[in-house]
Amino acid sequence: MLLREPTLLLDGLCFPEGPRWHKGRLFFSDMYAREVVAVDLQGKRETIARVEGRPSGLGFGSDGRLRVVSMVDRRLLVIGDSGPSTVAELSALSGGPCNDMVLDAHDRAYVGNFGFSFEYGEAPRPASLALVEANGSARLVADELVFPNGCAITPDGRTLIVAETFARRLTRFAIAPDGSLHDRRVFAELSVLPDGICLDAEGCVWVASPAAPGGFLRVAEGGEVLQRIELPDRFGYACMLGGPERRTLFLLEAFTSLPDRALPGNGRIRSVDVDVPGAGYPTALEA
Repeated sequence: MLLREPTLLLDGLCFPEGPRWHKGRLFFSDMYAREVVAVDLQGKRETIARVEGRPSGLGFGSDGRLRVVSMVDRRLLVIGDSGPSTVAELSALSGGPCNDMVLDAHDRAYVGNFGFSFEYGEAPRPASLALVEANGSARLVADELVFPNGCAITPDGRTLIVAETFARRLTRFAIAPDGSLHDRRVFAELSVLPDGICLDAEGCVWVASPAAPGGFLRVAEGGEVLQRIELPDRFGYACMLGGPERRTLFLLEAFTSLPDRALPGNGRIRSVDVDVPGAGYPTALEA
């Protein structure tokens, strides 16, 4: 299946991450601008909140409130009428800055972390995945992950897929009724570094790749690449299937992820219509 040429939705960003579709708008973190932003399909943007600890992963709970990962201070926040407040403190469960996450149908948040200080040149170390319950209690549910990044959950709520960036693979876990993870298996070995991911209705994963060749890949279980969007001068960092009928693929792109170079204009968001709609979690709510 051939894809149409992506069109520009929003430019002038520092570094866009964590996209989520909710009630007619795309919500995302402009990490180095320290803002959570919403944009509609006409490109009209609104700043939703400031997160001084650098926002990353996002998710909407069943109460409609937005959860945000605060990277540097390693917290999960919720955005209320008076601004962000803490849901869970994750410093004791993370070896580096927290990053992406996914919420399930029970408002449980699976939150990853770097495992080490990537920005300050520390040697890579294995990292873990934390589970934050709706009441704010938190525990580790997976370890020995190689830079866990984008996460997604299948529509039946029984399988979690996580991108292990520096291992160049997608890893799947079975989800127990209490949210614990078990039966770890490889979903796909990749030739690129995977970052943000999202699922579609055929069980394939759209993968953003932030290293040459940068771009976006649609990958089937087992590793076959079914579609590819190449980026000659930027890299792909995250993606989300949303829009009408979840058939719009939002592409979050940037020249670099380095904070001293991620100035306004470094990042942008484009979109393209696809044939296979999104599925599972993160959810994409229209109403």
